[in-house]
Amino acid sequence: MSARKYWIGFNHVAGIGPARLKMLAAFFPSLEAAWHADEHSLARAGLDQRTIASLVETRRKLDLDAIQRRLDDLGASALTLEDADYPPLLKELPDAPPVLYVQGTLSERDRWAIALVGTRKASHYGRDTAFQLAFDLAREGLTVVSGLALGIDAAAHQGALEAGGRTIAVLPCGIDTIYPPEHRQLARQVADRGALVTEFPPGTGAESKNFPPRNRLISGLSLGVVVVEAPEKSGALLTAESAAEQGREVFAVPGPATSASSRGSNRLIQDGAKLVMSIDDILTELNLTREAAQTRVEVAQIAPSSDQERQILQQLGTEPVHIDELCRQLNLPVAAVSGTLALMELKGMVRQVGNMQYILAAGPKAPYILD
Repeated sequence: MSARKYWIGFNHVAGIGPARLKMLAAFFPSLEAAWHADEHSLARAGLDQRTIASLVETRRKLDLDAIQRRLDDLGASALTLEDADYPPLLKELPDAPPVLYVQGTLSERDRWAIALVGTRKASHYGRDTAFQLAFDLAREGLTVVSGLALGIDAAAHQGALEAGGRTIAVLPCGIDTIYPPEHRQLARQVADRGALVTEFPPGTGAESKNFPPRNRLISGLSLGVVVVEAPEKSGALLTAESAAEQGREVFAVPGPATSASSRGSNRLIQDGAKLVMSIDDILTELNLTREAAQTRVEVAQIAPSSDQERQILQQLGTEPVHIDELCRQLNLPVAAVSGTLALMELKGMVRQVGNMQYILAAGPKAPYILD
């Protein structure tokens, strides 16, 4: 925790991004030493005078312990590039954000994530298509990533939630600021069944300059980006551009030739994006296949690997049970039960159905593998 707060500290400093943070980490014995270094040492490490002045002013005003308390109050956490549970797809990128703020939970399953994005002024066709694609992807075990915006983004999150699947919303602001504000309830549902994620520290508003980094984070968390409906000038097209730069696949849903709302997505198809009519087009392009049918087993056939797993299975059925109730029934601490549940969820033995409630996952979907 002591090291983490210095990652958070540097995340507040204007002018210090992934490259300069790596430079400081290489020069100083620790980020704590870099945080407290004098101006001469910072200059020797390679920082220019403007950035040094920004760092000196930020650390004078910033209370790092207060920020951690604020995250705790929000039920949020900060992940750094050094953490084992930092999203592996994102970690592959040379400009991966050094710090992510997360409300909810990230899962090993999220390495199989698809982003759905599009216009805020979506047509009925666009919203219905986004909802159905997200629903179908989530039913097949993939995580749906989007930006919590009006229109296509909201429909994508809602489709994944309706299917009982996982979804991640990437914010253009701090984790303590929901944007747009009318999606507060949707944000709570996303956090219950997935995660809210941002690279911006608490207290950051949804400024226009934050949307391009938000879009890069959406594509960076995903195997591919599907533009469902977008006019010629749309942030969704910037997300598609980021995906191409990151080596991720770009998909687009065709729309009516006469629709201004689909001119951008239709243009993407002209330029080589994979045309999407169903999720089969996405899975085929990404070479994703389910494991052989005989490997799909019922939960009852999965042998518990520990006494705690066996005890939890005895307490669960088709009706949701809250983790607090499990802790009371088993007389075990929350940390032990939540860790075991996380492993059991990965194995397909249990399912979280929102608000830290669990049921037995009868007949789990087979995981996806790359051919």
